[in-house]
Amino acid sequence: MTDPTNPLIVQADLSVLVEVAAPRYEDARGHLARFAELEKSPEHIHTYRISPLSLWNAAASGLSAGDVAAALTGFAKYPVAPAVLSQVHDLMGRYGRLRLVADHDTAGLALVANEVALLEEVSRHKQVAPLLGDRLDGNRIAVRRGDRGALKQALVHAGWPAADEAGYEEGNPLDHVELCAELRSYQSDALAAWWRDGALEGGSGVLVLPCGAGKTIIGLGALVTGGAHTLIIVTSVSSARQWRRELLDKTTLTEGQIGEYSGQRKDIRPVTIATYNVLTWDDRQVDREADMFERHPHLALFDQQQWGLILYDEVHLLPAPVFRATARIQAVRRLGLTATLVREDGKEPDVFSLIGPKRYEVPWRELEGLGWIAPAHCSELRVRLGDEDRLRYALAEPSERHHIAATAPAKLAVLERLVAQHRGDRILVIGQFVDQLERVAARLDAPLITGRSSQKTRDERFEQFRAGELPVLVVSKIANFSIDLPEANVAIQVSGQFGSRQEEAQRLGRIMRPKSDGGQASFYSIVTAETVEQAFALNRQRFLAEQGYSYDIIDVD
Repeated sequence: MTDPTNPLIVQADLSVLVEVAAPRYEDARGHLARFAELEKSPEHIHTYRISPLSLWNAAASGLSAGDVAAALTGFAKYPVAPAVLSQVHDLMGRYGRLRLVADHDTAGLALVANEVALLEEVSRHKQVAPLLGDRLDGNRIAVRRGDRGALKQALVHAGWPAADEAGYEEGNPLDHVELCAELRSYQSDALAAWWRDGALEGGSGVLVLPCGAGKTIIGLGALVTGGAHTLIIVTSVSSARQWRRELLDKTTLTEGQIGEYSGQRKDIRPVTIATYNVLTWDDRQVDREADMFERHPHLALFDQQQWGLILYDEVHLLPAPVFRATARIQAVRRLGLTATLVREDGKEPDVFSLIGPKRYEVPWRELEGLGWIAPAHCSELRVRLGDEDRLRYALAEPSERHHIAATAPAKLAVLERLVAQHRGDRILVIGQFVDQLERVAARLDAPLITGRSSQKTRDERFEQFRAGELPVLVVSKIANFSIDLPEANVAIQVSGQFGSRQEEAQRLGRIMRPKSDGGQASFYSIVTAETVEQAFALNRQRFLAEQGYSYDIIDVD
């Protein structure tokens, strides 16, 4: 039976075509985003992909195979092939059929399954076998405690994600700490989905919420709920200071209980905020073949306290050394916070294995509709290279073409017009290339912040922007991460990092905080037409299309 008003065309390879103009598109997109990933988003037909990992994350967040099947069949234009529904049922049914549990007989762990044949199958897998010990009985195989993380990674790659029910060490207690703020309903739901009433499978995983939705306060709620010494890992010193302010403002923690572990300070306290940069600092004097913890000595921070919770801010940015350190501390509760689980390096399975599966996600447009984040209008303005630059672009090596396109002189005039159009607004101009940003700052007579700017300069200029003393601020890619500028309502990106969907989401997030006047946010991307930058822009926009945002495409003379 067909329904021409429905938007989905579900294909046998688990791809789903979505007609954007169909009457039920918005509703279908909201359902589809819970268990599928957007691959392409041209104007009229979007392509989603249902993958094992997207289904396992859906299962971990509470969706059933029946829920997925109902969404596919309910929004499908044509009948969904039984083989597709069978694959969905099979893949979602794989999550949790293997369980990691504490084994009191051996004082270690055990991999457990109700099916002897399944245990036999995974025990012969070449990545899994070295991480398993003796067969304890027909349904249990011994596992060394130190192999808990590595085994979960191997099982995901083998296609059999295990539910980790081995429990946690409680860590040093953090007594009498209270939250001095009220959680919104969705924040309470997110915290409850992660904690799960303290059950064995609770206390690890990732919460996905838009920038501006209050992920920090959910993290504070987790800290108070866990009631133990906590290590918070953040992207920058600016972010560390923001977390410190929030801890002091919204909990009963005192100054003396909060430490900063960064390039500037090394204070370890019951609640310690560390930066990814300091943890991954590489001692160049150590032999390249040395142990990871000799090359990255600050990773020892993971072992320097009896932590009861590790909180990873912007978990989608987790660097490889921190992944490896996390594999060793699976007995500590873990919480990842992010606006997007997209990773350009394809390491989403490692986030799933080592931090935990996605426990909760709320679509951006849903919170926009409720007034918790600002409505946003997105526009792509296309300029062209002049004749001389067009020839230079044509003759350039592929590695040079992105820079030529991204720094096209025609962008400056468009940028000036946008700034004039938004006089009276708070404007962030964001780019990738410092030489371009220096020209932009000079043209606009606006201050510039880059990775070379001192922390003192960054803090002063961000504060001036918040206070309204600086209406325009030019920033490099440091603005992608965890900078709290709620007053910003216009973002203009003049260049970006190739086709990074992650970066696009973070940059839009800079202007999504609710505005005191209830006003709209404006997000502009200035792109050079008929170059690699236009192709990169299409890829960058995929994440926002998945969240329900569309771009107006405007050709600029």
